[in-house]
Amino acid sequence: MSGDAVRDQPTSPAGVTPGGGAVPQEPRTAGGVGAGLRGRFANVEIRNLGLVAVLAVLLVVGTLTSDNFLTQANIENILVSSSVIGVVTVGVTLVIIGGGIDLSVGALVALASVWATTLQTQSYGALVMILCALTVGSVAGLVNGVLIAYGNLVPFIVTLAMLVSARGLAARLAQNRTQIVTDQTIISIASSDFLGIPVLIWILAVVVALGWILLNRTTFGRRTIAIGGNAEAARLAGIDVRRTTVLLYVISGLCCGIAAVMIMSRTTTGSSTHGELYELDAIAAAIIGGTLLAGGRGTIIGSLLGVLVFTTITNIFILNNLATETQNIAKGVIIIAAVLLQRRATRTRTT
Repeated sequence: MSGDAVRDQPTSPAGVTPGGGAVPQEPRTAGGVGAGLRGRFANVEIRNLGLVAVLAVLLVVGTLTSDNFLTQANIENILVSSSVIGVVTVGVTLVIIGGGIDLSVGALVALASVWATTLQTQSYGALVMILCALTVGSVAGLVNGVLIAYGNLVPFIVTLAMLVSARGLAARLAQNRTQIVTDQTIISIASSDFLGIPVLIWILAVVVALGWILLNRTTFGRRTIAIGGNAEAARLAGIDVRRTTVLLYVISGLCCGIAAVMIMSRTTTGSSTHGELYELDAIAAAIIGGTLLAGGRGTIIGSLLGVLVFTTITNIFILNNLATETQNIAKGVIIIAAVLLQRRATRTRTT
């Protein structure tokens, strides 16, 4: 059973003290507590099992439409293709659960990849390149968070502005040219494996595990859910809403930095065109995975399954030589369907 921290959108962050600990509750009957927990985790199980069922259907469709689909090489390709956008999606999921949105993630991947692959940066070696990418992503996320939390600006506007600015800065730094990665340590990240599994998949697994722990097993995760459910109530309960919001965007930026290192290794380039439409894919995967756009509810595992669904669909389309336009139409239909199902589920719970 999944332990993802899925919450019905709360009206107040009950059970959270100013220090983030649990408030002692009056004794409740075992039946009432058990029923509440069973209902909460049942919702998680239903959503995740539904996504697993979708993946199973896609596996059948892929197998029937292409002889090359159900091969070890292709399955590995699907997982590797999911790794970069999967890392970005973890950060985006946390931001959305906290009541925000981040449209700048694709541009931050591009900016981090370009900055880390300049000739001057590469001259210092792989470690400095990695640190540069992580720093660029984190600092950009910090700027987003400060403007939103302390400038009281709308997340949509701030991150949209960052998207345009970061993409433009990346093009300026690269002088509209693709920068080639010459460091073999960076290149070997994508070509190496551990225990027979590509390193990129291991990186995704580690980021997902850390994201799950952060959301489900820490005070920070409980505060994030409370803020997403009702920011004002969370503030009145003593939670530092501004600081938590800033940290959420820093984490999202850090995930973009990690993704930049991964894409640098996969493509052996740094380019201002990296990460195009990553914001759409990440938000769509989070929505498909059960993350509520209004905040206060979401799952890391569900978002990962959403990434796998989209990547598998894309893979099937490619194997069957379907146009990119068809892929984009399919993604759009899936996103709209997911939002409609969320609204229907929300209305059902409130009636």
